[in-house]
Amino acid sequence: MTAGERIAVVLFGPRGEGGFNAAGQAGAERARRLVPALEVHWCEPPADRAVWLADLCARGYDLVVAHGGQGDAPVAAVAPAFPATRFVVTQGSRPAANVATYEALQEQSAYLAGVLAASLTRSGVVAHMSGERVRPGLKGRAAFADGVRRTRPEVRLLTCFCGNQHDADLAYRVVAAQADAGADVLFAMIDGGRAGAIRACRERGVAQIGNVFDWTAREPDVFVASAIADSGACIEAAVRDHLDGTLAPGTQRSFGLAAPDIVRLALRPGVAAAAADAVARAEAALRSGAVVPADEYDGAEMAPP
Repeated sequence: MTAGERIAVVLFGPRGEGGFNAAGQAGAERARRLVPALEVHWCEPPADRAVWLADLCARGYDLVVAHGGQGDAPVAAVAPAFPATRFVVTQGSRPAANVATYEALQEQSAYLAGVLAASLTRSGVVAHMSGERVRPGLKGRAAFADGVRRTRPEVRLLTCFCGNQHDADLAYRVVAAQADAGADVLFAMIDGGRAGAIRACRERGVAQIGNVFDWTAREPDVFVASAIADSGACIEAAVRDHLDGTLAPGTQRSFGLAAPDIVRLALRPGVAAAAADAVARAEAALRSGAVVPADEYDGAEMAPP
């Protein structure tokens, strides 16, 4: 294949908002070095994602990369109608005849976030919050809960999917409610709504663990760690594989802790030595295969306020 291939990258959500989409945009820009004509398209609310994607695919792309688990359902609905087009869903879970999935294993860094949260909490209550109930978010929550449970089973977990990745006011209300219920450490898997979670943590004195980027470098007064999983690297890898002729529809390619530039838990300098040691031991267990994070959570959930 050649760099003359027609390739589109699809980002879901308000244009230019959120860390997850920023990672995707950065990955697309790196991929554009391989294919200068690569196009980036934003599927913004309130678009029907499947209808919007079908209209895009009618333009005749060779490869369409849908960024994030939000792409799973629309790609599954649309791909059979475009058999000549190859699709990739980053953080996806539904490979098919002309669909491959590429994922950064957020659940590995999320598990380590759970170990850290359980090691740091003084109240005995930790929290998780996210937006849409897509499979990557559910797996991340399950892994976080597993890390908490294996580290200190007596620690109580408050968890909530608020339904919107980009609503800062809603994220604020969720985190404030969790803080009022006693949580002093929060793992937030949120995108454009991150600002609301940060504001609530700053007001209530809650330590936050971020995801996607290293938030400890951006807001060190709030973030004690960040569960990094650079899904944008999956876009670059998928485009490269497509050009090389090695992209394999029907399969899933994953990147985990063995690729620390893509997946790792970043700790803020000065984190308590005992907590850092617990994370290091847990990482060694994950790398060796002695521990595999749970991918289902069957505990209680908070209703969004």
